[in-house]
Amino acid sequence: MCGRFAQPRSAEELARLFRARPAIDLPGDRFNVAPTDEVAAVVEHHGERVVDAFRWGLVPFFAANRREAARMINARAETAESSPAFRASFRRRRCIIPADAFYEWRRERDPATGRVRRSDPFAIRRVDGEPLAMAGLWAIWRNPETAERLYTCTILTGGPNELIAPIHDRMPIVLEPEDWDAWLAEETSPLHLRPLLRPLPDEELAMYRVSRAVNNVRNEGAELLAPLDPAGADW
Repeated sequence: MCGRFAQPRSAEELARLFRARPAIDLPGDRFNVAPTDEVAAVVEHHGERVVDAFRWGLVPFFAANRREAARMINARAETAESSPAFRASFRRRRCIIPADAFYEWRRERDPATGRVRRSDPFAIRRVDGEPLAMAGLWAIWRNPETAERLYTCTILTGGPNELIAPIHDRMPIVLEPEDWDAWLAEETSPLHLRPLLRPLPDEELAMYRVSRAVNNVRNEGAELLAPLDPAGADW
């Protein structure tokens, strides 16, 4: 699962990194992006690659209302191709959701009750400092009462690599630069997409504990992404 991430780069900077045109003017500086927030994503429209704005949490075209978004922030890579909520987007509407890091939590539970008594957040990011190119899907939902169009997205997740496995059984699918073109192109067949849905190798990622201030979605700032141990110890 991916339920929170950092997207501090502006749309203009993301456009340069992903060889795209900025179609929006998002300033960046967001270190605690939460479900239903507006996010920047890379998409292709008629062969042109752009960075555009989407609400995080996919609302399928057949949804009765936009409340679907809160529970569709992630799509399982194993079933997205066949899921009624995601299959149309998997075929024709794929995107890349850039993030400098995503957060996961190591939860300590009371052995008697099973309740969580402590949640320690960790940041996971690329060791080379480049943004994570998280594989995503997007959709358009039309409000039946107002005809307003809502553009939404979701992040694909798969099984974890060995780095993430001790704290969570899912992680975002992160695409390598050589896979961006195939993922974004509308004409790419599912046969060529399936091999891309794999965990990023352990050695390409770093994980470290961060402040529990990130647990509150109202908190914001670069300090949320700073390691608690300045020496860089993961645990």
